[in-house]
Amino acid sequence: MGIEDLRSAVRGSVLLPGDEAFEQTARPWNVAVAQSVAAVVEVADAQDVVDVLQYAGRAGRQVVTQPTGHGATGDIDNAILVRTGALNHLEIDAERQVARVGTGAQWGAVQAAAAAHGLTGLAGSNPVVGVTGYTLGGGFGWFARKHGWAANAVRAFEIVDAAGQRGRITADTDPELFWALRGGGGDFAIVTEIEFDLFPLPQLYGGGVMWSAERTREAFELFTELTTDASPELSVWLQRYQIPGLAPTVALDFAYLGDPAEGRELTHRLDSIDGIIADTRGALTPAQIGQITAEPTDPSPSLSRGELLTDLGDAVVKTLIDAPTAPLLNIQIRNLGGALAEARPDSGARGPVSEPYALYLLGLPNPSNDVRTRFGEILGALGPHITGSKPYTFLAPGESAADAFDPETLARLRKIKQARDPHGVIRANFPVHG
Repeated sequence: MGIEDLRSAVRGSVLLPGDEAFEQTARPWNVAVAQSVAAVVEVADAQDVVDVLQYAGRAGRQVVTQPTGHGATGDIDNAILVRTGALNHLEIDAERQVARVGTGAQWGAVQAAAAAHGLTGLAGSNPVVGVTGYTLGGGFGWFARKHGWAANAVRAFEIVDAAGQRGRITADTDPELFWALRGGGGDFAIVTEIEFDLFPLPQLYGGGVMWSAERTREAFELFTELTTDASPELSVWLQRYQIPGLAPTVALDFAYLGDPAEGRELTHRLDSIDGIIADTRGALTPAQIGQITAEPTDPSPSLSRGELLTDLGDAVVKTLIDAPTAPLLNIQIRNLGGALAEARPDSGARGPVSEPYALYLLGLPNPSNDVRTRFGEILGALGPHITGSKPYTFLAPGESAADAFDPETLARLRKIKQARDPHGVIRANFPVHG
């Protein structure tokens, strides 16, 4: 069975190596990652997903789904890459406070629709991130300290399984698969639609304040004060930047879920540090949360590393605060806790996180490989102050699902994978058997 047979198997577009748009369509969000795939299928509807999986089962090929291309590892040689951008429908039921979204939907569109009703989803910080991949990996952003993982807000998944059979997965219809899909990644089925809870958010206050790097220690001390015993409505991220051609800076970004006057009072100490060079604080709607960090919304090359921090002690200060940011672009520390640390009897595979802070390092790939070297130096210096575990959505090429889950959870996920997809037709960016 030749790969060309895909063209007659689906209604959507099929691109093969040598086709004019193949290279561009196969390229992931991180353009530094090379994907050598056998074909790219831009599905037209859920039936196309059925047909692709049935074809793959007969042809002995793997299927990888990347709605937006985020999280790609490049380790998918000869697979069929499925793009689901056409499945971007969304419906907001304001009375029930529920959203139903297609697997191609991005958070920006969902947040805009929900905000019109004074509601929010548990979105991340970037509006162009896809809802599906983010949620399957757990998903945590500005609202997670108050409401927990995005995965735990899911009520139902519409899926196509490895045999090409469609189904609606809930806690009642299939509790094991429902558990796995809520935070265990995309290794168990291809999701075509998600139904999840929305949360009231009539008022929101947030933004960021930036200073020159000379104020880094002061900003860190304030970050520590703000995040120690902070209410779950307040999330604060410390950012150190070294943008090529510009002077190094430090920033404190935050979101407060509530009355702007209360948010201003909680964060008024930001004004105690002199020399503010940028200030974006103000009242926001849930549709505007992408403005807080203003992350890039176009594909670009990058190298990243994520970890969980046990504390902000002397070793952390010496390594992450007092040392230069370069050759990295960004050193980010997020406060966790709140609902993220709470054990829930109805939670999915992404369980609670006991560590109080998350660390995210970002750099640009270059021939000298100094960014990777710096990653190693930082991790070595932090030693026991990092646990080695991390959120699934923080995984980077070269890491595996074993870095995101404890052994018991990973064993359960692997058992479900073996039962539901024994031939490995479906492959996540970070498969549980990887």
